[in-house]
Amino acid sequence: MADNRLAHLGDYEQLFTLYRELNPEDPIPDERTRCAFERILESPGLVIFVAESNRTLLATCYLNIVPNLTRGAQPYALIENVVTRATHRGQGLGKRLIRHVQEYAWSRGCYKIMLLTGSEEPATHAFYRACGFSGDSKHGYIIHAPHSR
Repeated sequence: MADNRLAHLGDYEQLFTLYRELNPEDPIPDERTRCAFERILESPGLVIFVAESNRTLLATCYLNIVPNLTRGAQPYALIENVVTRATHRGQGLGKRLIRHVQEYAWSRGCYKIMLLTGSEEPATHAFYRACGFSGDSKHGYIIHAPHSR
């Protein structure tokens, strides 16, 4: 069984191996990427979680806790960059990691957790529903910067 924990600086290389499974077309990580990783690790409210077994990262997700002025100033959370190694999917690893992340967000006073997926795969949507997310409660809209296409 994998252990869920917060990412640390030593996870950098393995983390980007996982991210390659999520976005194979992403540029090769460089100094700018490493600096962004370090800023995330140092920032309160920005947390990268990993599932690890035998010193190998098997899954990850990135949680952003956002201060809020409504709902009695309760923060909310956004989850991004959810990925489990293809060789370990379907074993409950991702679900356990997401539940761990949910508990972390609830313990920080978040009143909701949101995520978006660009996947059209029914298995991906089934996974998020099995983790307790509803795809029917809100609609998400995204606009990309012209230079990022």
